Amino acid sequence: MRKSWGASLKTICLIGGKLQGFEAAYLSKKAGMKVLVIDRNPQALIRNYADEFRCFDVIKEPEKLLEISKSVDAVLPVNENLECIEFLSTIKEKFSCPILFDFEAYWISRDKRKSKEYFASIGIPTPQDKPSEPPYFVKPPCESSSVGARIIYDREELEKLEPGMLIEEYVEGEVVSLEVIGDGNHFAVVKETLVHIDETYDCHMVTPLPFDPSFREISYSLASNLPLKGIMDVEAISGTKGLKVIEIDARFPSQTPTAVYYSSGVNLIELLFRAFTEGIEEIKTLPEDRYCIYEHLMLAENGNLIPVGEQVLSMGNDYGSYYEEPGIEIFLCKGEDPVFTLVFWGKDREEAEAKKSKGLSILKERFGAAV
Repeated sequence: MRKSWGASLKTICLIGGKLQGFEAAYLSKKAGMKVLVIDRNPQALIRNYADEFRCFDVIKEPEKLLEISKSVDAVLPVNENLECIEFLSTIKEKFSCPILFDFEAYWISRDKRKSKEYFASIGIPTPQDKPSEPPYFVKPPCESSSVGARIIYDREELEKLEPGMLIEEYVEGEVVSLEVIGDGNHFAVVKETLVHIDETYDCHMVTPLPFDPSFREISYSLASNLPLKGIMDVEAISGTKGLKVIEIDARFPSQTPTAVYYSSGVNLIELLFRAFTEGIEEIKTLPEDRYCIYEHLMLAENGNLIPVGEQVLSMGNDYGSYYEEPGIEIFLCKGEDPVFTLVFWGKDREEAEAKKSKGLSILKERFGAAV
């Protein structure tokens, strides 16, 4: 017998214990939920951050997962293991609670070629494919975000590319992001963010952006034409040529949701749960309008704090809370080189920057770190 879903979400089961899992666990805790994490790795990054950690392979022991689904309010896959996602798709009807995931949208978003075909079919602006002149931006067809992406400045380098790489025009501009959550009929476009990237095209900082009607319209169109039942992240380049969508990811993202939470007041975990239970409404006005700075800094051997992308965090061995006070939260990812995730927020940018100064001073006092 299935549960009644009128009650609020109290316990969530996350399948995956790395960075997506941390983001989902963090926001679940902010909503007062208990977090159960499943990962086949006994040293999963967030095993100590979760309220409960179960170590097993859901593919090899699905009966354990299905039994857990009887005692939780929702299951959310937060990993990019294709074999795992494909397996969950085959057993999704057997769960005793909602599985907060749109498998059909994920298959499209995971394959960058299918994504571009979809963009073209509904008239979404994207970088030009196989331009005649350099520079070219190349990326693998199925890897996550920045992995394997790079700029090529001459035609000769194209001949050395690995087979199957996507070749696009290089579009200069800022990387911007928007999350959309749909219930299959209604689609809530949430909060625009700026994704600060390093030389490897990995994100090391996220800050909020003002309301952008054009980006919101594009994101709504991408979600409604699927039609999306779940969450999707839309990334675009905002430059002199206008907005150019570079990818969609129909999975729970990392990094941006926390910035969205503190700048807009919207908890994407709560909204995602509502999409699978009572349904959602389009967002006309956000609950709050604040400023948030979210960033990763690594404590280097020389004592300096240097910006790093989340790929460095993924190599850590334990991730959890380190320091907290109003307007400041600091998390520590332990590993060969400790990495701090710092979150600062306030009523405006000035207040958030003041919180940042204080947070960095705290780290400097504790570690003698050069800021």
